[in-house]
Amino acid sequence: MVRSDRRSALFTIASASGNTFAFAWADDLPSAFNGPTWARVLCAKGSGLGLDGLFRLHRPEPGSPWTMDHWDADGTYSFCSNGSRAALGLQGAPRSEFVDATSSGESIRLRRFTGGPNLYTGIRMPEGPESGLKVPPIKFLEPAAFGFVGNPQLVLEVEDVDAVDLTSFAPPLRHHPVFPEGTNVNILQPTGKGTARIRSWERGVEGETLCCGTGCAVAVAWLAQRTGLSCWRLQPKGEDTVDVSVEIKADGSWRELWLSGRVRIIATVAPDASLGLL
Repeated sequence: MVRSDRRSALFTIASASGNTFAFAWADDLPSAFNGPTWARVLCAKGSGLGLDGLFRLHRPEPGSPWTMDHWDADGTYSFCSNGSRAALGLQGAPRSEFVDATSSGESIRLRRFTGGPNLYTGIRMPEGPESGLKVPPIKFLEPAAFGFVGNPQLVLEVEDVDAVDLTSFAPPLRHHPVFPEGTNVNILQPTGKGTARIRSWERGVEGETLCCGTGCAVAVAWLAQRTGLSCWRLQPKGEDTVDVSVEIKADGSWRELWLSGRVRIIATVAPDASLGLL
């Protein structure tokens, strides 16, 4: 239950493989909390914290999936894989190794890895009839794939990801009319057996991010379908690599599509009154 007498709200700032988010527990938020509005204000670059998204976490209840909600920087309610697995590192999160959860309406499973000084978590992506690789709705000169994994992902293979100007290449595809809900745009460069580089332009953020977890997952599902190799390590724009494994079928459907990588807990912050949120 959201407390109606709160006059301030504390957010934990955490990142997963370069994507950075604000997290707050639902019962620590004021009754006036509005996810889309708060996301647009807190995530804004220059006037806000320059984040990739905002999460509201509900206290875990025994015997029930842990539930959370996510809003993109533009206020869109959406599923986010990296943010969902970053939540597992927060104080108050379930402490078991495996955690079943619902994130923005998508059924997922989270995993906490133990050992070593750093925190690593994993997420099993949504699966079922709506998820999987689809035939791209338009033809490209480059090899391309389209997939849905709680959100739409377009993946194109290029010779050199660094040679592509994403600021001009991605927006026309992100807003192309064949994608009614828009799409994330990912460019992929295989570099060896089980390794590849990837860059991602994300809707909602409307720019390139250091890592798009769902984009990495769809890219590996496509690579696994093409090569038969089920485990890959991807180097996104950020410094942290991500590991993806999958059981892929010839028809493009998948199961046990897991994304794993490093999580960092960064700070606890309170919004200033000048932001007009409290």
